[in-house]
Amino acid sequence: MGKVCLEAIDLCKTYIVEGNSNNVLQNINLKIEEGEFVSIMGPSGSGKSTLLYTISGMDSMTAGKVIFDGEDISGMKEKELTRLRLLKMGFIFQQMYMMKKLCIIDNIVLPGYQAKLVSREEVNRHAEDLMRRLGIIDTAEREITEVSGGQLQRACLARALINSPRVLFADEPTGALNSKASSEVLNELIKANEAGSTILMVTHSEKVAASSDRIIYLVDGDIQGELKLGKVTVKSDKTDPREELQKRERKLRQWLDEMGW
Repeated sequence: MGKVCLEAIDLCKTYIVEGNSNNVLQNINLKIEEGEFVSIMGPSGSGKSTLLYTISGMDSMTAGKVIFDGEDISGMKEKELTRLRLLKMGFIFQQMYMMKKLCIIDNIVLPGYQAKLVSREEVNRHAEDLMRRLGIIDTAEREITEVSGGQLQRACLARALINSPRVLFADEPTGALNSKASSEVLNELIKANEAGSTILMVTHSEKVAASSDRIIYLVDGDIQGELKLGKVTVKSDKTDPREELQKRERKLRQWLDEMGW
């Protein structure tokens, strides 16, 4: 077993609506190891996004603990959590939130400037390196309305990686994209994971989830099962990556059928 970088212990989240309790998360126990790529799946309303937001400290928990990089974040004040998220977490969402008044590269470097971990010159160099790696360096000075959805989502990924986060949280990162753009973003997530980023992702896409190491299945705020697929092995010259991914997708689909997907 590798080093655990993120752990939920008896995590609960309850909303009170008009005097009625809605238990969205029920005693979640989950460990994420360094370098893992984990997908969370489940039917609509199962609590997938709530789990992502609660375990990352973006939403408060009702009970339980979350240990992130050896620290118990359960009792942290909002100012501490905000700083922790800035320095050690990266986020990418289905809705591609960017500041409209800033061009693409200015959006990407902003968290780096705010973190003040290195000089602005180093942040700029890192941003340019990320944009080259993601194939969007030519969009640097463009407005966010002047690029495609796939380019904008890759820019969001660059922004999420600008401070070299311990964990990258992704909520339906390909949900608003067409199939081509979705594949491009998925490939970049795989590369980010190969480069050392730990990823916890919510997705409804079987194709996207099939590229992750492990899939957690959530129903009514409770973990009902998990499927371990391991790392994608497509490095051998004799291995057709499409065939490898198709096998993984078939295995996942069969398991999801058994889970009642």
